[in-house]
Amino acid sequence: MTQKDIKISAMKHLIQIEQELKKRLDYPYRWGKRQTDDWDKKTNFIYRTPLFNDLLLRIDSFDPQLKDYAMNRWYNFWSAQAVERIFAAHPNVTAHTNPYDKRVDFYIDHIPFDHKTSVFPKGFNRTFNEAVNDKRTLIEWLYRYQSQQGRKHLKNRLFIVLYDTKEGQHWRLKSHIRALKKVIDAYVSSFSKEKLVPLHLESERIYSDCIWFME
Repeated sequence: MTQKDIKISAMKHLIQIEQELKKRLDYPYRWGKRQTDDWDKKTNFIYRTPLFNDLLLRIDSFDPQLKDYAMNRWYNFWSAQAVERIFAAHPNVTAHTNPYDKRVDFYIDHIPFDHKTSVFPKGFNRTFNEAVNDKRTLIEWLYRYQSQQGRKHLKNRLFIVLYDTKEGQHWRLKSHIRALKKVIDAYVSSFSKEKLVPLHLESERIYSDCIWFME
């Protein structure tokens, strides 16, 4: 295959993921409870279920709370998979060889990063514009309050922060894969370590940053 064919194939795959993710938008987005290792184990089949209709069949007998939990994990996982593919398509990005490593998804200019697509948090007591102008404070808040239990770590992380300007339904933007691609492509193309936010958390030296996605 030529380089052009590879790019066309990759874009088709991203569009397919986007189409599946958008099917999730017809259902309420409710967590009901915080993510836990126990419920994660009960819903780990989402990693092997790329089609939304297959997911619905699998969770048909679940109680409503676990059903919502499974749909949300499925939605977040497959959106994250698409985002990681977008990053990995860049020549200065290398995908991590171990897909089960929760601390590293890819390397940009040989710097390891986990990535987290996050809706603008309700609990963060500042406006979106204030966060953009003071991303360090938001990053510290996200490290403190997000990704607990088995997902918690203090390593380099890139946060893609979603903000829905129209209805405040930030979660829906995780399905806007092609629009996310434009934002990510622009970030990676101008990437520089000097632009990262250095942090010291619990004696760990960390580099982090925010990629803003607003629609």
